[in-house]
Amino acid sequence: MPAAKTAAALKGTKKSKKGTRIHTKTHFYRTKTLELPRKPKYASKSNPSMSRSEKFKVIKSPLTTESAMKKIEDNNTLVFLVDIKANKRQIKNAVKELFDITAAKVNTLIRPDGSKKAYVRLTTDFDALDVANRIGII
Repeated sequence: MPAAKTAAALKGTKKSKKGTRIHTKTHFYRTKTLELPRKPKYASKSNPSMSRSEKFKVIKSPLTTESAMKKIEDNNTLVFLVDIKANKRQIKNAVKELFDITAAKVNTLIRPDGSKKAYVRLTTDFDALDVANRIGII
């Protein structure tokens, strides 16, 4: 019985010749396969970089040495110990957010003990002595 059904079904279908595809390019390109979005089980970096908003992590403490005090008085510059991975832009933004002052420029150096020191030169509309008093350096 099933053989008769298949024979009848085959009789009803019309055989068609498979058309050949016209190739317009001389090179063969592999087809694009499905690329699923990544679902990582753990972070690719074990120590992720510092985010922009971590102002309390960027600036560790102000420096209160004699040379730092001289910088405050003579050059309108505040001196801070900062995070070793912080860059000048991050230091400038952190100073602006924490102390409500604008820095004209920031110079940095790595001290022999391995910590980073930042010299923050203030704009002319701010006085470093007043800011230092407000922060509590002096």
